[in-house]
Amino acid sequence: MTFEGGEGSGKTTQAVRLCRSLTERGYTVLQTREPGGTLVAERLRSILLERSAEPMAPETETLIILAARRQHADQVIRPALARGVLVICDRFSDSTLAYQGYARGLDLNILKRMNAWATGGLTPHLTLHFDLPVATGLTRRRREALSQNRLDLEATRFHTKVRAGFLALAKREPRRIATIDARQSPEAIALQVETLVLKRLRSLRVNPTHHH
Repeated sequence: MTFEGGEGSGKTTQAVRLCRSLTERGYTVLQTREPGGTLVAERLRSILLERSAEPMAPETETLIILAARRQHADQVIRPALARGVLVICDRFSDSTLAYQGYARGLDLNILKRMNAWATGGLTPHLTLHFDLPVATGLTRRRREALSQNRLDLEATRFHTKVRAGFLALAKREPRRIATIDARQSPEAIALQVETLVLKRLRSLRVNPTHHH
């Protein structure tokens, strides 16, 4: 399962909440994030996000992300899935299509092929897309000025394209991607997330691994 959305959409907070509620229901859950999740991948993340005087081409950005994703898939995601663990990942392939494709203007078909190659065809069973007006998200992020990274500092137009990209992806794959209005209260969102996830787990016949 993946959580997607623009900056300040609250997806990370919701991922933590969902992990807690699924664990209470007896599921074994692994929460992870991209880019990152392994030692090598986290090092690649810092290269990607730190502010630097050296400009980075969109292609370079993409290759770093895909390198990190490969490590993550091999070292963390696949082994967890093989053990029957539910994996909840904060950002995955859709972020690459939204940020590097729709916002940076790289060819979507090339990105999809490269992503399939980098992940060995790994696709989420369910993707929750937290949608928020760009201005709201950026205001939320700017309150945390010290934690601003290279992507947070992009122009509003860039973030507007990212949002449009996520909405276009959700329209294209409605069975996998569910869009959630992230303007609601965190409690209302958490309830919606839990309902969607439990419904999908039932349809996939995934039961809790241990009962309390």
